Amino acid sequence: MERYVCIHGHFYQPPRENPWLESVEMQYSAYPYHDWNERITAECYAPNTTSRILDDDNRIINMVNNYTKISFNFGPTLLAWMENTHPDVYRAILEADNESRKLYSGHGSAIAQCYNHMIMPLSNKRDKYTQVIWGIEDFKHRFQREPEGMWLPETAVDLETLDILSEIGIKFTILAPHQAKRMRELGTENWADVNGSIDPTMAYELVLPSGRKIAIFFYDGPVSRAVAFEQLLRNGKDFARRLTGLFSEECKHPQLVNIATDGETYGHHQSYGDMALAYAINYIESNQLAKITNYGEFLEKHPPTHQVEIIENTSWSCSHGVERWWKDCGCNSGSHPGWNQSWRTPLRESMDWLRDDLAPKYEEKARALLKEPWKARDEYIRVILDRSPQNTKRFFSEHTTKSLTQSEIITAFKLLELQRQAMLMYTSCGWFFDELSGIETVQVIDYAGRVVQIAEELFGNSTEENFLERLGAAKSNLPEHGNGRLLYEKWVKPAIVDLQKVAAHYAISSLFEDYGEISKIYCYDIEAQDNQKGDCGKTRIVVGRAKVTSQITNESLIVSFGVLHFGDHNVSAGVREYRGEEAYNDMLNEMINTCSTGDFPATIRLLDKHFNTSTYSLKSLFKDEQQKVLARVLESTLAEVESAYRQVYQNYYPLVRFLTDLGNPLPRSLQSTIEFIINTDLRRAFSSDTLDIELIKKLLNDVKLWDIHLDTGEFGYLLRQTLERKMSELVSKPEDRASISEMLVLVEMAVSLPFYVEKAGVQNLYYHIMRTFYSEYSKKAKDGDETARNWVSKFTELGEKLAIKVA
Repeated sequence: MERYVCIHGHFYQPPRENPWLESVEMQYSAYPYHDWNERITAECYAPNTTSRILDDDNRIINMVNNYTKISFNFGPTLLAWMENTHPDVYRAILEADNESRKLYSGHGSAIAQCYNHMIMPLSNKRDKYTQVIWGIEDFKHRFQREPEGMWLPETAVDLETLDILSEIGIKFTILAPHQAKRMRELGTENWADVNGSIDPTMAYELVLPSGRKIAIFFYDGPVSRAVAFEQLLRNGKDFARRLTGLFSEECKHPQLVNIATDGETYGHHQSYGDMALAYAINYIESNQLAKITNYGEFLEKHPPTHQVEIIENTSWSCSHGVERWWKDCGCNSGSHPGWNQSWRTPLRESMDWLRDDLAPKYEEKARALLKEPWKARDEYIRVILDRSPQNTKRFFSEHTTKSLTQSEIITAFKLLELQRQAMLMYTSCGWFFDELSGIETVQVIDYAGRVVQIAEELFGNSTEENFLERLGAAKSNLPEHGNGRLLYEKWVKPAIVDLQKVAAHYAISSLFEDYGEISKIYCYDIEAQDNQKGDCGKTRIVVGRAKVTSQITNESLIVSFGVLHFGDHNVSAGVREYRGEEAYNDMLNEMINTCSTGDFPATIRLLDKHFNTSTYSLKSLFKDEQQKVLARVLESTLAEVESAYRQVYQNYYPLVRFLTDLGNPLPRSLQSTIEFIINTDLRRAFSSDTLDIELIKKLLNDVKLWDIHLDTGEFGYLLRQTLERKMSELVSKPEDRASISEMLVLVEMAVSLPFYVEKAGVQNLYYHIMRTFYSEYSKKAKDGDETARNWVSKFTELGEKLAIKVA
């Protein structure tokens, strides 16, 4: 009897990019990380590329890339983000798929995913095709091969979607067991109802209405639930035994034990879940309990012997079918009793109206430029993946009806971007959670806002009001947020960006940083054509001219601008379209000359005169730059605050010690002062290039003495970065015993702290040195080289501190 195990991870985050900037902005709820993608990468995606296997003494004896041994899919939009922000993790994922092809008879373990996690049964046929095509093309671009399987978002399924998958070449998909309706052995006529208890240890053939066929794998429900929700990952050996315990001795056919969960289970939802996964796979293989495989290999070796029919419009995370993504079915996260999700229906109806109202307008306008508007949309993914001038030129040469002018190219780009954003606004997470004002739901409304903006530029000004009239029917559970219309007015509309707003950001931020002649601000290119700066006492002035170009639509605008900074957060800026050299020079001379006289009221009036209502302030900066500028603006203020607190701390230190020795509680004002100073000093110490161990020890003693509340999340994050930076220096000069000694001291300190410091990055770097240099130095040491012997001794000691078995 042949026994196989396949573990599938669905790795996915919703697209989080600001639709006007094509970049993820700061998300405060992910603190101390910049955003949730960053946090989950640190907790899950990265650890699974270097997961630890421990011995009985909890020492690391191996590091493995889990993606090599599991079946997995990654959301295309997540991989696009990761390629730019964490190329090392991205490469490790691609390499794992390549390595898996060597292990599993030429079948890679990665499978594709519908592009932006749209609920397919709720989508129209046209969007289904594009989602599948984009998912496949994205996969081919990254993994350099055709995908065999495709993950359906939320395993939400209908026959039309499966038919499209089969038509385009997908061989299989994965569903939950309760999505099976009935089955029969091939060549027989007798169907048996399964009622959710289908045998998940084999592949099934599904015959589609068109006559095409697709293979279906059903994952094991109970064990998948135990992994996701019942803490099965607390122990890797228990996990392995639970998997292998599913094999039946009576079964005659080759058995595939397969489970499927969110990939984030392995490290984000469950800490160290990646290690349980690595241990379980290693345990199964080393004890020869089963063969680890993937779906593609199993399907080739053991094609279906049974047919199946499915229950349409079902999913793995809604017991009511696919209701969770369009109505108040009762499914929610369960954390807010008394709330309802009745907002889901009007939200989807608003989106449906927007999509359907614009589709014929898109088609009509695009037909004048593109041979087949919808085919062009299907193939636009190639431009999204590569926006180089050569590639976009190739795209238009294939799809345009004639040689396009620059204006027509911009219009074509806007039409295609309108369609891209109109699909992004259907990302499933917008409906999944409890509240209309949640970040995932606001995100999909942001995408709708971008659709509205482009639509009004292309077709006129009636779209927004009609959309908001419908969106207003979506009611928030929180009275302060009212409804969807109010949320749009409060959060989405102020976030809308045009070229003039980008120019305002550039103009204001140029006060605080030096841009070159050509610079990039998110997805915009800035060409500085003139930039005049001056100081008038405490007031600073910038007057200039620049060309702003969108990398997405190719649209450009030349602007002139003037900025006044009166100190602190007081910034006033004006931006207008460039009106020619004469008008520009008049504005430039008038503003510079007036400011130089110190007549600030007159200078402000000149801003009004030259720029009318096109004025901006520090609030106009994009979020990340706003935080950087505010940090600089606040430097002197915070320094004054710190000085005042420190003076109190130093003046009253003897009194505080006296009160503490008597056992008296400190007055709250003194307690707050001490907490501020000690947290400030520790923050500075942990982020310093040179860690002052004695100072840190003294401060930590004061923490114990006065029962100080520490910002442990931030401190752990800062110290982790410092340790990784120091360890990276050691990688560049591994023979340096002084650096090893320094790392020993730092690691000892990190282990002794009253809060946890993640050492995975340091361990990875140590492991790299061990694999690269240790054997060479170890051989020299055995041959009597005293320098090498000392190096090996120090290096081994550092490994022990890092819980790594050196070999």
